[in-house]
Amino acid sequence: MSVAFRRESDDEHKESEFELPIPLGANLVTPRGLRLLCDEVARLEAAVAAESDEAARKKLQRQLRYFGTRKSTADVQPPPADGMVGVGSCVHYRLHGVEKKITIVGHDEADPAAGLIAFSAPIGRALMGAEVGEMVAFQGVDDAIMVLAATSDTKVQA
Repeated sequence: MSVAFRRESDDEHKESEFELPIPLGANLVTPRGLRLLCDEVARLEAAVAAESDEAARKKLQRQLRYFGTRKSTADVQPPPADGMVGVGSCVHYRLHGVEKKITIVGHDEADPAAGLIAFSAPIGRALMGAEVGEMVAFQGVDDAIMVLAATSDTKVQA
């Protein structure tokens, strides 16, 4: 019989599952970010212990390995000085004539809809290290961003 007509098991067609990718570079976090990582690790450990389905447990263990690694490599950043943009800064800036406000945070605590932007995001990378009054290049345009204010965000520093 030709191999083309042979029924293979469904398992042979499944894609292998890979580990969740760890972002490259330093794992800079705020105190809030470390707390969120610890909470997620504890939640996942409890979920793994309670899960009876093998496939579901493997997915949970995969997430636990990711967050366990992120927790163990977390580098909590001290509050940035006022007037200087860093991890934990609330930044007011002007881009293309529009004023905006964001908070720079670690990768795993980013929530763009809530104004929490990862330091590794394009706008975060552009603003990191900038000072109030400084013009910053962004998306290939020199002086695209004007930093209006930068203060330590107490919500992410607590």
